Amino acid sequence: MAQDKKHIRLDVLFNQMLELDASDLHLKADNPPLYRVRGVLHRAKSEPLSAEQIESLVSELLGNETMADLYERGSVDLGRDVRDGRVRINVFLQKGRVGLAARLLESRIPSLEELHLPDSLARIVDMKQGLVLVCGITGSGKSTTLACLLAMINAKYRYHILTIEDPIEYLHEDVKSIVNQREIGLDCTGWADALRAAVREDPDIILVGEMRDQETFQAGLIAAETGHLVFGTLHTSSAAGTVGRILDLFPTDRHALIRQSLAFNLNSIICQKLVPSFREEVDVVPVTEVMFMNASIQKAIEEGEDARITDLISVGTQEGMKTWTDSFVEMIREGYVEKKVAVQYAPNKDQLEMALRGIGVSKPSIG
Repeated sequence: MAQDKKHIRLDVLFNQMLELDASDLHLKADNPPLYRVRGVLHRAKSEPLSAEQIESLVSELLGNETMADLYERGSVDLGRDVRDGRVRINVFLQKGRVGLAARLLESRIPSLEELHLPDSLARIVDMKQGLVLVCGITGSGKSTTLACLLAMINAKYRYHILTIEDPIEYLHEDVKSIVNQREIGLDCTGWADALRAAVREDPDIILVGEMRDQETFQAGLIAAETGHLVFGTLHTSSAAGTVGRILDLFPTDRHALIRQSLAFNLNSIICQKLVPSFREEVDVVPVTEVMFMNASIQKAIEEGEDARITDLISVGTQEGMKTWTDSFVEMIREGYVEKKVAVQYAPNKDQLEMALRGIGVSKPSIG
């Protein structure tokens, strides 16, 4: 792993991620390159990189214009192809110095089974219109889940799939569908503008990498209302919290209208987080909360009873829904996650403990 610091190159570091089976690469001034292998950071056996060296490497990667954006905005995202894969790169400033974090993405898009995601997500592939949200913190596997779902649609239907991403992460080849992928900053200037233009580009499926503001979410909701299947992401940790987060994007006097639109156009919310795996052959596995819209949840959203959504998910298992507790219990029983790790990550530790002791949590009536 040793590298002459005078001649170090980013493409070499990226390719070493493949050789080391590393998920991430970090560059920080006064440290050698750091690789995350099986969830643990390891320093390369090489000389530390100076702030000037890292800035030079990044400047060569970004070019003058994007480098100026970095110093103006504080961070920039981009993607690059590497041998047998692709890396998603975030370059950022910390204490006035340039740092870099890169995540290795597989060139082949994995299946639901390979990702250890619930089989019920396959239902989404057959949806014709509406809104599907995949939620979780940065690094929770949202992009991979979305890529998997789009690949399933691509293999099954003759559609036009249009993605808006920052940056493009997984590359999709045309199979039965045609897939056009637009990157913010390269192919379009911003999320909302690209999404408004999307409806004039004859898509059947639209993926919006992030619905971070009112303008973007409103455009996505309109696209769903007008007959498109729209996929988006939010940084939320529960289905109930997702509804609240959406409403926070809009002024209070519009909440009733947004609730009505969500009740009729929201198809599914998938919240996920990655948890360290107990099995040697698997680094991390996703645990999920899965909500599919039904009459009870529709009513709860319309009437502002978002707190009921979690309980309604717990009685919707026959419809493919899954609570956080259900997901953790399943991963423990299948030997993917240790109990002590599950308790550490579970949103409701007491409920998980009871479920593992075989004590069923009381189910609410569907009203």
